[in-house]
Amino acid sequence: MTRLPLQLSPSILASDFTRLGDEVAGAERGGADFIHVDVMDGHFVPNISIGIPVVASLKRVVRVPLDVHLMIESPDRYIEAFVHAGAAIVIVHVEACPHLHRTIQLIKHVGAKAGVALNPATPVHSLEEIAGDVDQVLVMTVNPGFGGQTFIPRSESKVRAMRELLDRSGNPSCPIEVDGGIDLTTAARIVTAGASILVAGSAIFGTGNPEKATRELRAAALGNPAPALRQ
Repeated sequence: MTRLPLQLSPSILASDFTRLGDEVAGAERGGADFIHVDVMDGHFVPNISIGIPVVASLKRVVRVPLDVHLMIESPDRYIEAFVHAGAAIVIVHVEACPHLHRTIQLIKHVGAKAGVALNPATPVHSLEEIAGDVDQVLVMTVNPGFGGQTFIPRSESKVRAMRELLDRSGNPSCPIEVDGGIDLTTAARIVTAGASILVAGSAIFGTGNPEKATRELRAAALGNPAPALRQ
């Protein structure tokens, strides 16, 4: 099984939006590799979050790439605008894209890396025909729409199956990202299963110290918890 370097993508969904710049800067000091932006439309998922203006504002202050997750219907209508605003990676849902190959090509055409997300009930084989073309795969480890949910244990076997599919499709450098319930207790398990990009919201921005929490999450994911975490 392909093993890729561990990367962290803190999700601003759990941040204090009155202090967003400071919160993101703290995560960056802690070693964040990306900043994850969850975009929700109230239709594809039962919640409404943020959009293009927030991405543009973040782009002015962050030093790491913006990892933009479109949990929306008809994402093709907005992809170019999100990339223009500063998205380095655009992730769309297979469930929202009836012409997924066309959508992936559009993301690449406008200058971003193309990712595809799968909801928990969506099988790995749904990406069989596109696995060789994607730059990133996001396996949802909770049902999307809300932060702070509990990790779905069967996600580990799903990540293993996805890693096998990507390797078999000639795309071993494609990372698997996971989003939902990632914290100090679940991080190492999902990395062992084959994930290499961890999205974490509450575990980082819900702690009051995103810099420290980012460092501790990386250590826990690598199986090396900080001394203060050893009980």
